[in-house]
Amino acid sequence: MAANQGNNNNNIISNNNGVVFEDFLPSMVEKLGEEGFMDELCKGFRLLIDEQKGVITFESLKKNLGVLGLEGMSDEEVREMLREGDVDKDGCLNQMEFCVLMFRLSPGLMDGSMRWLQQALGQRSS
Repeated sequence: MAANQGNNNNNIISNNNGVVFEDFLPSMVEKLGEEGFMDELCKGFRLLIDEQKGVITFESLKKNLGVLGLEGMSDEEVREMLREGDVDKDGCLNQMEFCVLMFRLSPGLMDGSMRWLQQALGQRSS
């Protein structure tokens, strides 16, 4: 599971295996807007899927690690990444699971989502 390392840069993320990466998702939302960001997220999903199955499998993720800049990941790390988002426990990620995982792995994006939700709830109760 990803966690913020508590340093000054809230966009630096590390998982339990020590893989560290920068969280660019919040800045992508700012730059692209919500609709543009969702389009990019869908493109990312399509880039990683097994074309015949229509989902992200271990094999399709392993094959595309270079696209993600993660070519050095072990098979176990790839399996853990899949398990992290595999809600229905079928061993792969469908589009909804992929999108939810991306939001969960992005603390900055989660913070923004919570603000949007609070604003929406505040507007409904007004």
